[in-house]
Amino acid sequence: MHTTLTSKGQVTLPKALRERLHLSAGDRIEFVIEDDGTVRMVVKHASVSRLRGMLPKPPEPVSLEAMEEAIRTGARDA
Repeated sequence: MHTTLTSKGQVTLPKALRERLHLSAGDRIEFVIEDDGTVRMVVKHASVSRLRGMLPKPPEPVSLEAMEEAIRTGARDA
């Protein structure tokens, strides 16, 4: 796959690459330069806040104390 660097230092990732890496708007990409000059691209998918609203709200609010107890119980049972 090839792409071209613009005069502003920007590149467009080819569609096949975006699809293969499941990239979408808002995802972040980190570039890591290895000692041998190889560049590694690490995908940082968008924040979990995108998932907000996908699950239904619980019927009743849960107190912080109840959450902490559930964590303690889970840790004890693990």
